[in-house]
Amino acid sequence: QVQLVESGGGLVQPGGSLRLSCAASGRAFSNYPMGWFRQAPGKEREFVAAINWSGRSTSWSGSSTSYADSVKGRFTISRDNAKNTVYLQMNSLKPEDTAVYSCAAKNAQDRYPGRNYIGTSEYDYWGQGTQVTVSS
Repeated sequence: QVQLVESGGGLVQPGGSLRLSCAASGRAFSNYPMGWFRQAPGKEREFVAAINWSGRSTSWSGSSTSYADSVKGRFTISRDNAKNTVYLQMNSLKPEDTAVYSCAAKNAQDRYPGRNYIGTSEYDYWGQGTQVTVSS
């Protein structure tokens, strides 16, 4: 079982930055691919970013990370397995980024370096979410 707790949300002006953190309990965190998703009022939950369990890539495995087109070039996902934490650095924020952001973990058994997952239904554990509001 994995418990996830997000932090770092808040109110920020357009063009500003925030860094979200997701702290995980459980010794198996370093084996779990992780993702960030968001849900705006009246909309369905959508994929934001994902990272494989190792945070690394090889010449044959493809990228360790994936991003939604709407955040590519502005958001960066990373992880520190020693701290059981995954991060989402959000720059150049826009009003349309306003949403509740949740992290998720997948109980996968991927070979090194692992793969990332972008589907909501692919994840097994979810945090409660943290509100991000972008407004002047």
